[in-house]
Amino acid sequence: MDERTGLLTIGELARRTGLPARTLRFWSNEGVIAPAGRSAGGYRLFDAAGVARVELIRTLRELGLGLDDVRRVLDREDTVADVAVAHVAAIDAQIRALKVSRAVLSTVAHRGSTLEETALMNRLARLSAAERAQIIDEFKAEVFGRLDVEPALRERVQALRIDLPEDPTPDQVDAWIELAELLQDPDFRTRLGTFLELNTPTPEQKKPPGANIWWARQVVNTVAQARQEGVEPDSAAAAELISTTFGGTDLSAVLASLRAGIDARAERYRVLVGRVQGRQGAPDSTVDLCWLATALEVKLS
Repeated sequence: MDERTGLLTIGELARRTGLPARTLRFWSNEGVIAPAGRSAGGYRLFDAAGVARVELIRTLRELGLGLDDVRRVLDREDTVADVAVAHVAAIDAQIRALKVSRAVLSTVAHRGSTLEETALMNRLARLSAAERAQIIDEFKAEVFGRLDVEPALRERVQALRIDLPEDPTPDQVDAWIELAELLQDPDFRTRLGTFLELNTPTPEQKKPPGANIWWARQVVNTVAQARQEGVEPDSAAAAELISTTFGGTDLSAVLASLRAGIDARAERYRVLVGRVQGRQGAPDSTVDLCWLATALEVKLS
């Protein structure tokens, strides 16, 4: 302490506040704290107000505010509340970015991805909402736009939202990465379009032969139970299941519908859409559908 003035040197201020002297010197050089005077040797000296100001700066810095924000608050250009609102928004953006990074890295680790695949996944995960919407709109226009359906159904299809929420979970980001890759695959679009043409009701045909496989979970659940009981697809029990389930329906048309859906990975598409939307839907039933396809082939042979 300067005995003549009672003011504190940088070293004494550091001991008083518990902050490194180099930090206080930097803050002073940046104009965030100003000395109350100078010693005879030209060293900076600080008064009680300076001590209080340093304590306030430390609090704001611990909350993550940058020196420019701190300066505006201390100079009364902004209130602490104003800066806090902006800072919360910035922290939220950082958290969302970290969640995206975590999801991408988790997917990379799970898949054992190459460098090129990692770059693609990172790009897909960080697309803006508008860019994601464009992918969805282009997919719907190409795949659903070719269907001959009633106006009410077309409106429901157009209104279908497949997008990440504002604060997605790692699982939603992971599902979006896979879904975005799938939606941009020309082969997937072609196969899914063929599948939908066979299974979507039209003004002329309200219920295609194989549609109840996909739009009613009862069929899949029945098959899953049969598989769990050890029923083989080439057994008499499987033939009875098919007769009971489909009655007099054209089994050839049912099989064509079923194969089209399996080839199109329709179940994977359904599961991914549900995950992106945050819904815990029925699990992927591709294995059950393959069992049913084999049973139908045996029945028709």
